[in-house]
Amino acid sequence: MEIYKILSILLCYPDQEILDAVPEITDRLTGLGVDAACVSPLLQEFAQKDLITLQEDYVNTFDRGRNYSLHMFEHIHGEDRVRGQALVDLMHEYQDNGYEITVMDELPDYLPLFLEFLSVCQPDQAKELLGAAIDVIGHIGKKLRDANSVYTGIFDLLETYSPVKPQPLVTPPIRDMDEAMEKFGPNMEGVEPLLQPNACKLCSTQNKEANHVVS
Repeated sequence: MEIYKILSILLCYPDQEILDAVPEITDRLTGLGVDAACVSPLLQEFAQKDLITLQEDYVNTFDRGRNYSLHMFEHIHGEDRVRGQALVDLMHEYQDNGYEITVMDELPDYLPLFLEFLSVCQPDQAKELLGAAIDVIGHIGKKLRDANSVYTGIFDLLETYSPVKPQPLVTPPIRDMDEAMEKFGPNMEGVEPLLQPNACKLCSTQNKEANHVVS
């Protein structure tokens, strides 16, 4: 679904190409019948602020701490080594569905990357996977909403596409990114890293599929 691709682009580190595409993005949202009100504050900022300021705002929002991290497992597993296997499972999910990550400058659970993956899935599959991840997406969205971030609307919009409503997450322990980044590659923008009980529907979905394949 094209909406996931658009939201993925809007969640990426701002560059001139994204800013130049704002009019086209607005037109595509209208063409898809999407109420652009959710993301209009962000689109307005893209239209009004200079690129350096937008990049600084992005880094200050998503790269300075764990609260708003776009790496979903960051909010679920903390330092737990289960996170490594969850990342491997998610990578296999991508590969099994023919989605190849050509440039490995992000961990597999980076939300813009996950949304891009959803954009190439069949609609029913994309909805199911979004529902599996919605708890952590809702968790990040609430934090952004509390901070009055212009990025909140992206998460609000994602919730409207989910087949289930987000449930509260269990707060994970403080994490250490070094091992994960060493295994899965460096992050070009300096960002860091999806989900446990109320925490991880996506993880449990992947584990069930893996067990089914093994059996």
